[in-house]
Amino acid sequence: MDKPKMHPYIPIIIGVISVSLSAIFVKLAQAESGVIAFYRMLFSVLIMAPLFLGKYTKELTKLSKRDWFFSSIAGIFLAFHFILWFESLNYTSVASSTVLVTLQPLFAFVGTYFFFKETITMKTIIAGAIAISGSVLISWGDFKVSGTAFYGDILALIACALVTAYFLLGQDVRKRLSLMTYTMIVYVVSTITLLIYVLIKGESLMPHSSMDWLWFLLLALVPNFLGHTLFNWSIKYVSTNVVSIAILFEPVGAAILAWFIFKEYLIATQIIGGMIVLAGILLFVIDIKKIFKFFAKNA
Repeated sequence: MDKPKMHPYIPIIIGVISVSLSAIFVKLAQAESGVIAFYRMLFSVLIMAPLFLGKYTKELTKLSKRDWFFSSIAGIFLAFHFILWFESLNYTSVASSTVLVTLQPLFAFVGTYFFFKETITMKTIIAGAIAISGSVLISWGDFKVSGTAFYGDILALIACALVTAYFLLGQDVRKRLSLMTYTMIVYVVSTITLLIYVLIKGESLMPHSSMDWLWFLLLALVPNFLGHTLFNWSIKYVSTNVVSIAILFEPVGAAILAWFIFKEYLIATQIIGGMIVLAGILLFVIDIKKIFKFFAKNA
């Protein structure tokens, strides 16, 4: 495997900050969920097209049937991830939705174990269990507050499973395919899938306010290019588990922004649940053995 030009954690951090803005842009847009997702992907494809057509089209002839199949399925999963997640924001809060949709370790740990034979350490299991318990607390609080909010939570959780499957497929394909080619295939398939969905649902593609067009464009530029594209680059060098854990930081940024922009105040279960999720993340990220060695050395 080629050595990366920068540490994979750097683009992952930039990606997490970028995707934190996704729920905010979606909430600000007035269009229907499928339409928002469609234009997000369409604008992404149009922005990437000149570079892809100029330098990467030859790579398409070298793709195996397996790579075509996995990339296409990844695009379909990504499309329905967006549909369900955007729809969840109509029923539950930004904080709850983003916490649940980023609860990917629940699925990533299992997926990487069965498909890539990656070892799952006891620390990983404990960290994942802690993060998951925090998310369960958030959902339980929403259920007690409103059944509608709980429905939104369920949609977000299904969206979480779909995006994890998308990353797992990418982890396999990205070992053989360039970032640009893989991303272009996935985004094109996702755009076509979303267009079919919008037409079947009878959602209106036109007209939209000038502000809606701005949110569509920003969704393509920020969460997609500075978010998902950087994640796709990273999974060539790190496990899906690492990306999944890092994305759990997204709800913190999203909740803070939602508090300022939409005046979405957090209830006790959301705050406590969010803190538990962060505790699980820190346990996963921190190398406990190195910390003990550091203190033993400087004692």
